[in-house]
Amino acid sequence: MLSHDQIWEAIDRLAERHDLTPSGLARRAGLDPTSFNKSKRLSADGRLRWPSTESIAKVLDATGASMEQFLALLPRGIPAQQPGNRFQLHGGAIPLLGFAQAGAGGFFDDGGFPAGQGWDVVEFPAAPSQKSGVYALEVQGESMMPLYRDGDVLIVEPGAQVRRNDRVVVRTREGEVMAKVLLRQSPRSIELMSLNPEHPNRTLELSDVEWIARIIWASQ
Repeated sequence: MLSHDQIWEAIDRLAERHDLTPSGLARRAGLDPTSFNKSKRLSADGRLRWPSTESIAKVLDATGASMEQFLALLPRGIPAQQPGNRFQLHGGAIPLLGFAQAGAGGFFDDGGFPAGQGWDVVEFPAAPSQKSGVYALEVQGESMMPLYRDGDVLIVEPGAQVRRNDRVVVRTREGEVMAKVLLRQSPRSIELMSLNPEHPNRTLELSDVEWIARIIWASQ
């Protein structure tokens, strides 16, 4: 049976194939531009909202895709993390993704939890059953030296409360992913200190931040 997450993921992938946002895809299909927004995929009370068959038919017609091509876009890997649809991992394994991939679409849901396919797995040194939703990011490059080196693995806990001086991973709405130290958070912005002194500190408007998650462990 197709899941809610799989259908929406296929729509997102179809949009990406045509260099469109979900809103742009809806507009091309003659639908309300907000029809495919992520905020529309769950109702206010948390119930799942599914795209209608008419909407899917219009999208296929607008892009020239066949139903077979659409079905081929369905994710075959780890399902998105939604209520009642958690990662089915065994033992101490948690999802692993490289920093360079983390800025691309389809790897996280609106809450910053791992979603879609393309994830590897890594053994966590403590049972993740105590911390729902934890995942791993692999450092790539030298931008986080000297604290984190290329190849180090960071364990991240989305949804955890973050405090001043916490090491965090931040993803902007433009898809930039960075590991920093949280210096200050106000109702409108956050101030971040770079781990590498050769890289400048950052101040971001909260409206430009998609999510922020706390780093709870790092390999050395």
